[in-house]
Amino acid sequence: MNELKVNETVLRDAQQSLIATRLKIDEIIPVLENMDKVGYNAIEVWGGATFDSCLRFLDEDPWQRLREIRKKVKNTKLQMLLRGQNILGYKHYPDDIVEKFIKKSIENGIDIIRVFDALNDVRNLETSIRSIKNENAHCQCAISYTTSKVHTTDYYIQKIKEMESLGADSICIKDMAGILTPYNAYELIKNIKENTNLEINLHTHCTSGVASMTYMKAVEAGVDIIDTSISPFSMGTSQPPTESMAITFKDSIRDPKLNMKALEEIAEYFKPIKQKYIDEKILNTKVLGTEPKTLTYQVPGGMLSNLLSQLQMQNAQDKYEEVLKEVPKVRADLGYPPLVTPLSQMVGTQAVFNVLTKERYKLVPKEIKDYVKGFYGRSPAPIDEDIKNKIIGNEKMITVRPADLLKDGFEVMKEEIKDLAKSEEDVLSYSLFPQVTTEFLKKRKAVNLEDEVCYIEVYV
Repeated sequence: MNELKVNETVLRDAQQSLIATRLKIDEIIPVLENMDKVGYNAIEVWGGATFDSCLRFLDEDPWQRLREIRKKVKNTKLQMLLRGQNILGYKHYPDDIVEKFIKKSIENGIDIIRVFDALNDVRNLETSIRSIKNENAHCQCAISYTTSKVHTTDYYIQKIKEMESLGADSICIKDMAGILTPYNAYELIKNIKENTNLEINLHTHCTSGVASMTYMKAVEAGVDIIDTSISPFSMGTSQPPTESMAITFKDSIRDPKLNMKALEEIAEYFKPIKQKYIDEKILNTKVLGTEPKTLTYQVPGGMLSNLLSQLQMQNAQDKYEEVLKEVPKVRADLGYPPLVTPLSQMVGTQAVFNVLTKERYKLVPKEIKDYVKGFYGRSPAPIDEDIKNKIIGNEKMITVRPADLLKDGFEVMKEEIKDLAKSEEDVLSYSLFPQVTTEFLKKRKAVNLEDEVCYIEVYV
């Protein structure tokens, strides 16, 4: 067997899971050269919620962040997470915007794009896969892992074969809720390895308490790559610790041969940063705990806190357990969608509505109606006719790929934001998040005008 490869997640998924993606570029830059010495397979630095968070909370240009990281990381591949036709937003975007976004991501420094669809509807990955391949980058296709009567090993193998036929360079098992248990991981990976020659990457979270053991069995089964986070930002709703995993496999034939001295220095660097976020109450120590209920309800850590937040706003915290029990029922009603963005939020909200109104599907969000109509893609299992009628009545369902109904949008977006945008990257930011990008670009323009005035005064 080959040596085990390790991806570092601290700059993307780990900080997203623990501190709501609030890590600033000034906190990232000083540690990058050290991270470049570790010997990682890749460093995950972009995508997921980082893009939105930069614009909405950090007053940073996400494209500039990527360029700054690329300048410092010269030897290690940079990786991002892309939601297929959803890009980094929460709805489907036209093909031309998906294509342009991928092209610009790679131009600005990304080497590996991990692309997934919340429903495992491979039709929603076609444009992304083709675009990544056209730009000669590495396309890693991810299956959103969940369990249900339809999510069998054969189901996942079929999905992987579809991804492989479209041009996937590697496969990721994306266990966003941390519900893949050790022996199930062993069997799943063994079976997948018998059906594909592509490298297999396992991604999980420590939420339920089994992640490190799952990695151990996955490595025994022949998994090629695991995702870990440097220790201060590991565990809880994040990934297993990089150093611990490196030491675990050090004396085996799968030794990842990571630079332990560099890892120690990186951990020391992040310790005070972690403490700062605890002091600022951005890192809620509850997310560092273990929640075995995740294995029962299959609710990801972020979704648990979101449900509690929704109930607190309604002064209904006492309904928490009831809502948790309602989540798997709603999920079954809707054809067992995996609980990953945006489906996790949608299913959770519907469960809250069902409990608070004391009548199931009396109140249905527009997003759930659109899902049932097929605008997010195919549900993994058919939706029960009675449930369908409750939610959308006699309205028609679509059977085509949802993006086939969308007209090209880039030129329209470009025209809308022409007074503020200075680049195609700005137009893409606006395409995904119009309101927050408009505010960001207005601020940038104001700062630039102030700088010009200062320059003129000094020059005169």
